[in-house]
Amino acid sequence: MELLKLFIKSAIVDNVVFIQYLAICPFIGMTSETGKAAGMGLATSFVILLATAVTWPLYQFVMIPLGLQFLQTLFFILVIASLVQLVEFYLKKSAPGLYSSMGVYLALITTNCAVLGVTINCIGKDFNYIQSIVYALGAAAGFLLSMVIMSGVRSRMKIAKIPQAFQGTPILYVAAGLLSLAFMGFKGLL
Repeated sequence: MELLKLFIKSAIVDNVVFIQYLAICPFIGMTSETGKAAGMGLATSFVILLATAVTWPLYQFVMIPLGLQFLQTLFFILVIASLVQLVEFYLKKSAPGLYSSMGVYLALITTNCAVLGVTINCIGKDFNYIQSIVYALGAAAGFLLSMVIMSGVRSRMKIAKIPQAFQGTPILYVAAGLLSLAFMGFKGLL
């Protein structure tokens, strides 16, 4: 039951995009089409889960015994960059259309603060390995959810009458702010 609560909390109550304000770049840049948003969300989710699975043992069993905790960010970014390369190679071979539509945003998963933020949160919140994986899975699901929700909102904005002053980027930020306020309503859930 505690693991289910942790999953729901990391996915909805402490959503990485709407509550923690991480990964805003792909959130705004890749949500113009639902297919691209879902693809980016899945690729990032995969990297979040793998990065957590690799960085937690690295930190606990290598960095702490050697007294290298101060290099946490550097080590974690190196692990994340390696995993993104694996995802990039896989997408290039298996889904070339998705690979080309992601463009520069695929490489930006390396510096996606949601991936790094989740891995650092797992260490900072003193989770064990299972809790870290559940937290990462929830955060990844929350990221995917936020990408798909925003792509749906953007598809509706294409046919809506938007005042001239709000057209383009301003209405995106207004919509993102309203979605964030809606997700803040889940704070009392757990």
